[in-house]
Amino acid sequence: MDNNLPLQIKMFNDKVRAMNQANSKILTLNAQEARGLHAEIYDLLAAIASNSKSSTNTSTVSMDGGRF
Repeated sequence: MDNNLPLQIKMFNDKVRAMNQANSKILTLNAQEARGLHAEIYDLLAAIASNSKSSTNTSTVSMDGGRF
């Protein structure tokens, strides 16, 4: 799954993993990293919103009682 993620999200994931392994309580992002992460998260959320509006999952169920 990591191969499909945008670069900034992968880098953020790596930083969180390193923080956890070091048992640290602080994660710091510089301004460029924060802007990049923000842009990628926003793009992903916009794509999800667009997909949810354009795809309509409608199921139709018809039943009759037969000889009931």
